[in-house]
Amino acid sequence: MADPIPLAQRMAGIDASGIRKVFDLAARMKDPINLSIGQPDFDVPEAAKQRAIQAIQAGRNRYTVTQGDAELREAIARALRREFGRFDGPVLVTSGVSGGILLALMATVNAGDEVLIADPYFVMYKHLVNVLGARPVFVDTYPDFRLRADRLEAAVTPRTRMIILNSPCNPTGAVVPAEDLAAAVAVARRHNLLVMSDECYNAFAFDAPFASAWPLYDRIILLRGFSKTYAMTGWRLGYAVGPAEIIQAMTTLQQYTFVCGPAPLQAGAVAAYETDPADRIADFRERRDLIYEGLRERFRVTKPGGAFYIFPEAPGASGTAFVSRAIEAGVLIIPGGVFSQRDTHFRISYAASRETIQRGIAALNRLARETGA
Repeated sequence: MADPIPLAQRMAGIDASGIRKVFDLAARMKDPINLSIGQPDFDVPEAAKQRAIQAIQAGRNRYTVTQGDAELREAIARALRREFGRFDGPVLVTSGVSGGILLALMATVNAGDEVLIADPYFVMYKHLVNVLGARPVFVDTYPDFRLRADRLEAAVTPRTRMIILNSPCNPTGAVVPAEDLAAAVAVARRHNLLVMSDECYNAFAFDAPFASAWPLYDRIILLRGFSKTYAMTGWRLGYAVGPAEIIQAMTTLQQYTFVCGPAPLQAGAVAAYETDPADRIADFRERRDLIYEGLRERFRVTKPGGAFYIFPEAPGASGTAFVSRAIEAGVLIIPGGVFSQRDTHFRISYAASRETIQRGIAALNRLARETGA
């Protein structure tokens, strides 16, 4: 038997994504109640599909410039000007928001730096910070998933480089209200820190107008995308805006990593901006209400304000143990320890049909009763 091939030391701190493990499991199961994957169940807007097809047929199948096609960058800039009143900064089209996260961290974080991350967190933050030789510092938001400035302040050290904000949040669905956002950004300003604001789910704010960190500070890297709002998860398109020197550094890194976004799909994304997602967002608000009302009597659960996730506390204290039982019963959910330093909760994605959600509610409540909840 051949000796094992040694891998780079940076791989020691990374394991296979718990989300992808469940995704792979779903592909092998017959008719599971799949509440695991954060992927909209509606289709890409028809206008976007047709524009992409037209671009392919017109021969727009070659590389674009690294920073993205000019037509899409201008469409993004127009949208930001409508939202914020002014916008004149550079735009970088990224390979999804995930690509933007990687480029932003690579461009700004050194080995030994500390990055403040609200816990629970999107799984990618922790692992990418570790890959770069930096240290993730987790700031607890339990039990209500509220971002508290005093907890951020207490976590700052001379090595702190960045605060990562994520609103609406994956996995909790929490939306940071404007006053909490301003207080968090004030901590960054006081200590001259960078802020990376992951606003991938910005369209999915159900109970109040969405508050963005972008206008509050001149050291914010804003990351948004098309995957969730327009169901383009497989198109891999997002964008980054921020301080010019950081966006330029990210663009340079993109030359040697992702190269550029897919050319015909960038054309389709321009057309997506011409559609209105309001009806889809209203539908997800109704699904949020359905699953929250269906679970709240049996589970300790905070009502999410956005995205399409809910993060209940697991009966019996162990999220992993409860999720194992749920999967045995045919319900696919994600253990909270994938997203947190705690293993007390589990994540549900309600980006599923109402029929699937209702089946999931019934099965989870049955499991909770069996656990004594």
